[in-house]
Amino acid sequence: MTRGATAAPVVIGLISDTHNLVRASVHSALAGVSVILHAGDVGEPLVLAELGTIAPVHAVFGNTDEWYDPLVASLVYRVGEMGIHVSHGHELGSPTPEKLLAAYPEDVIVYGHTHTQLVTRADGRLVVNPGAAGPRRFQLRPSVARLTVTGRKADVEIVDLTD
Repeated sequence: MTRGATAAPVVIGLISDTHNLVRASVHSALAGVSVILHAGDVGEPLVLAELGTIAPVHAVFGNTDEWYDPLVASLVYRVGEMGIHVSHGHELGSPTPEKLLAAYPEDVIVYGHTHTQLVTRADGRLVVNPGAAGPRRFQLRPSVARLTVTGRKADVEIVDLTD
């Protein structure tokens, strides 16, 4: 999957661990993104259909998902020369930025599984867990992220969900 040259910023919605729930605030948090990348534990296909009302969706399966089309184990989404790897993270056991950076060569690595928001930069690369957008667990606040790619530069903002 490739999006063309990036003269203008490209904003990508990042979401994970919806577990069958699309909160109303996801619509405003991801408004205006060009695409949504879902890092697994989607739940039922209706989740992807609702997210698709915001922007096109590409999704991977997580450890609680039944496999169904279009879910895949991992994907690489390209924006110009920038590669974005998306997987759930459970394939590495307990995912950490170090494990993810060692396993995948892309510029940006997006994962879920831990339900914990995380943004780490290392050696010019970016690792992002947007947190869990679904039902509240472990006293963690629900969230998504907005990834902005401009040329070879990527910035990310975690967005807390309000409902």
